Amino acid sequence: MANLIVTDTTLRDGHQQPGVAFTLEDRLYIASMLKDLGVDVIEAGFPANSYDIEPVNKIAQSIRVPKISALARVVKSDIDFSYVEDSN
Repeated sequence: MANLIVTDTTLRDGHQQPGVAFTLEDRLYIASMLKDLGVDVIEAGFPANSYDIEPVNKIAQSIRVPKISALARVVKSDIDFSYVEDSN
């Protein structure tokens, strides 16, 4: 039997839709709901854009399971912005 891994991109793709502007509280709430739904990976955003740095970091620090991912290009600055120090 094959395993299915569910990756949700609501916090990245949804935020880019015209007329949508998630607040930090919206993003934390959505991430919490996705966790409760049992998704395997939450793509939290694109922290190389300044408006995504804080939300991606807060989500990664507050939610341990599921895995949190961030969109990054293969350039050092994007990777640096995407790295979150483990607080544990």
